[in-house]
Amino acid sequence: MRRSGELERAIMDALWEAQEPRTAKEVLAALAEEKLAHTTVITVLDRLTRKGLARRERVGRSWRYAPAASRESYVSSLMIDALGRATDREAVLVHFAHSMSGSEADALRSALATADDADEGDQSGEAGQGRHRA
Repeated sequence: MRRSGELERAIMDALWEAQEPRTAKEVLAALAEEKLAHTTVITVLDRLTRKGLARRERVGRSWRYAPAASRESYVSSLMIDALGRATDREAVLVHFAHSMSGSEADALRSALATADDADEGDQSGEAGQGRHRA
């Protein structure tokens, strides 16, 4: 059986892969290879909702769950959290940059250039403050 964090990730994957909100029963069906109790899935979905990772809406007598944000936004927040724990942020960024493929590095350069352009267009002078670039 998966550990709690792994199960949360698997359930979030099931939500991200869905085209529309899913019930706990539908999430359980999407995790068909897992031998999980329906109540376990409900508990994890409730936990994900309380953490702000999923949102839910009442439909009849059931709850339907959907991701609160995109997978990309979630992974980005994990990366930001991990960077925040580093004592030497620049060293972490250098190691990260060296681990990238050429196309990933190109995408990052493009994103940084776009962010720089947005900062230059911001007349308040506050955009991008606190952001560190290597």
